[in-house]
Amino acid sequence: MPSDFNQKVIGEFRANEGRVGGILQGSPIVLLTTTGARSGRSITTPLVYLPDGDRQVIIASNGGADTHPAWYHNLRATPEATVEIGTETFGVRAEFVDGDERDRLYARMVAQAPQFADYEAKTTRRIPVVALLRTVN
Repeated sequence: MPSDFNQKVIGEFRANEGRVGGILQGSPIVLLTTTGARSGRSITTPLVYLPDGDRQVIIASNGGADTHPAWYHNLRATPEATVEIGTETFGVRAEFVDGDERDRLYARMVAQAPQFADYEAKTTRRIPVVALLRTVN
């Protein structure tokens, strides 16, 4: 079940063609719907994303916590998901990015959204980077 904050963002996103206010205002937001690794239920999470050509890059920062977010575990179990960007909804497949490409994309995210540098500083884990590639619908 999404948190109250996430539920509010999801509702606002869907009511305003992908735009939200508050602390996320002006940030590119994607609604990611994954299949729960344990529950098998559809779970939607709003995330800041980084456009990268024909893919969307998301960061499993979990606010700098020492554990990966649930959506990351869900994508590891079932890499097929659905995203909503603006008024468009489409299927994606997760690709887990490593090495120099991971570092390059993380640095680009920090340039776009500086709070991601704080998240990285708060934890000893290597924060995963995930690219979402559109699938044929």
